[in-house]
Amino acid sequence: MPLVVGPECLVEIGLTLPTMIAGLDRPTLAEWCRRVDAGPFSTLAVGERIAYPNSELLVTLSVAAALTERVRIMSTVVILPMHPAVEIAKQAATLDVVSGGRLVLGLGVGGRDEDYRALEARFDHRHQRLDDQVALMRRVWAGDPPFTDMAPVGPAPVQSGGPPLYSGALGPKAIARSAQWAEGICGFVLDPVGEDHRATFGRIESAWSAAGRVDPPRHVSSFWYSLGDGGQGRLSDYARGYLGIFGDEAATAMAALATAWSADRVLDGFGRLAEAGCDEVLLVPTSMDPDEVDQAAELVSAFNR
Repeated sequence: MPLVVGPECLVEIGLTLPTMIAGLDRPTLAEWCRRVDAGPFSTLAVGERIAYPNSELLVTLSVAAALTERVRIMSTVVILPMHPAVEIAKQAATLDVVSGGRLVLGLGVGGRDEDYRALEARFDHRHQRLDDQVALMRRVWAGDPPFTDMAPVGPAPVQSGGPPLYSGALGPKAIARSAQWAEGICGFVLDPVGEDHRATFGRIESAWSAAGRVDPPRHVSSFWYSLGDGGQGRLSDYARGYLGIFGDEAATAMAALATAWSADRVLDGFGRLAEAGCDEVLLVPTSMDPDEVDQAAELVSAFNR
């Protein structure tokens, strides 16, 4: 449900599944999906890594689509240049069908060479390849043959023209390219309390204007959070582990910037992002305990009062 902060401040809050934590099993995944769908959340999201002990993104979203009825299901994000575009278009259209038109597709280029190498994919020229792949996927969803002398590729998505597309772009050049095809930016912040969100959103809006876009971009931001006893240590350990590919020193420094390790800090993050003009916040858990969903739901309700 949309959340109102003051007379003109509107934000939705979704929850990411704990797929980046090794050992996620069927009962835990099913319980998370059930509780998210029953709670005050807007979206259920899943991120992508390959060379990592996580659950695969599109398979997990398919399970989530079958186990939920209400929430949007979103990829944050599919690293599209690692994959064949037509295959992802077909999988996404199928997922849109089985979810009843609830799919939102976040797309990006990633920054981890090891994930590309694991799939035997090229790492070079990935920004241009992403742009070309988006155009190809939209042809597939429109019912046109993807290539000459080939039949159209189905199924047709439930949502006309295909699911909404968001970009995981970070830098100014990537954001400018995204303004040509995305509905908005699906970003990530380490410090939801201290970062200058308004400046970030302003740069995105300027790119949209420069591209001649009439509708403003939709701003979606994610951040890691941890609640309860030992929250600060758990958040730090999770962040260091996830960022370990950059080396121990860099991972430790970046992990120190993650600040959402208490209820008050999460609520403060909600408020600061909302005030800056964020349209949706996606919480990323650092624990797979299903009670995390209920604790997050309490925060959403408290924020909405």
